[in-house]
Amino acid sequence: MLQQLNSLLAETSLDVSESQAEQLIALVGLLHKWNKAYNLTSVRDPQAMLVRHIMDSLVVSPYLEGKRFIDVGTGPGLPGLPLAIINPDKQFVLLDSLGKRIRFIRTVVHQLGLTNVEAVQSRVEAFQPEQKFDGVLSRAFASLDDMLSWCAHLPAPDGCFLALKGQIPAQELTTLPAHLSCSGVYPLHVPGQEGDRHLVVISQASQ
Repeated sequence: MLQQLNSLLAETSLDVSESQAEQLIALVGLLHKWNKAYNLTSVRDPQAMLVRHIMDSLVVSPYLEGKRFIDVGTGPGLPGLPLAIINPDKQFVLLDSLGKRIRFIRTVVHQLGLTNVEAVQSRVEAFQPEQKFDGVLSRAFASLDDMLSWCAHLPAPDGCFLALKGQIPAQELTTLPAHLSCSGVYPLHVPGQEGDRHLVVISQASQ
């Protein structure tokens, strides 16, 4: 599986060390093991997890600007855990309202020795961080409108929203609140995966 991961990574410009690649494989192993009991993801095959979960998360890494990030509605830690593994210099808060997901993330953090991840069980509307974030990540939010509304209190003044989407949500981008603007829509190449993937970056309009 390490060989498969390395061949997928070779199709990107990502800089992933050997030890980080081994941690990513260990993450897949833990996800596969826990999934049997806790149904964390509909993807059952570890090889498919490599593409649809690990690579799909990692391709966002070049767009992370700043030090502090929050992954809202993280589920089993996606994209937060893979991003934290290859960005040990950045801090990640992984937020989800379901206890079983947070327990899984804390197990991963402990077993992989990750020092830059904090798992928080809370609804996003109720979470009040002491320090705001440079980037607010989401991979599974239903709509851009919901994300921007529920997460409005999370970014720092110069922070941004980073939404992972399939097709470009053109309609949603026409109804952004006046204080926000779309600062970029970036096509993402996920090796081994078919279908469109895009990263939508939303910033304060004054920037």
